Amino acid sequence: MANPPLDQHAPTAGTPLFSTSFTLADLTRVRHEVQAVSRRCGLDHDEIENWLIAVNELMINVIRHGGGRGGLRLLLDDQLICEVTDQGRGFNAAHYVPCAERPPLSDTGGMGLWVVGQMADYVLADSGPVGTTIRIAARSRRPLE
Repeated sequence: MANPPLDQHAPTAGTPLFSTSFTLADLTRVRHEVQAVSRRCGLDHDEIENWLIAVNELMINVIRHGGGRGGLRLLLDDQLICEVTDQGRGFNAAHYVPCAERPPLSDTGGMGLWVVGQMADYVLADSGPVGTTIRIAARSRRPLE
């Protein structure tokens, strides 16, 4: 899986489809919205299931490691793109993205971004002391609408 630079898909690139902020209390609502948008874009059942797993993992990472509150945007730019942001203290993204081999289980996590990488076409990460932005693209067997 090749990972293009984060700026290849600028945050404003593509057609905005959905944007929201979220906390733990909002996860179910956001998953339903992501599912509805994905269906309208033409992802099939299996593609939507994989996509929802990836998006959910990103949101859970925000809750657990990124301060408990984040933002999510869906964009259409030849692919369905999900961008998740937080204002946490950041992490060494190069240690986790890309991650071809399954990391060992640990008490602090570490598997979430690997799972995302298995379900998404690519994973891009930009993280620092003022927050993290993760961008992923849905896998689809055909062009999206």
